[in-house]
Amino acid sequence: MAVSKSKDTMPGMTPQQFRHWRRALGLKQKDAADRLGLKKRMIQYYEKGNRDGRPVEIPKSIRLACYALSEGIGDFDGQTTIPLPAEIAKPE
Repeated sequence: MAVSKSKDTMPGMTPQQFRHWRRALGLKQKDAADRLGLKKRMIQYYEKGNRDGRPVEIPKSIRLACYALSEGIGDFDGQTTIPLPAEIAKPE
């Protein structure tokens, strides 16, 4: 009989780590939302760690996008990474 995995057992990004990521890049919540393709309200939920009293998990896709933005990657077409424009690339 096959064993099924219910959820990813790897630890995710905490609300504090998410806020630190945003601040380290010098982004306002609205800027982070725009870069991640989210509404500002989702950024607020991720940083608070809950929505209406229920826990909010930062999805793996968002965690990976945070990493890409931290590395100066603006997009990916399936083969090639497209760098962030120079005016919004990561600070030195």
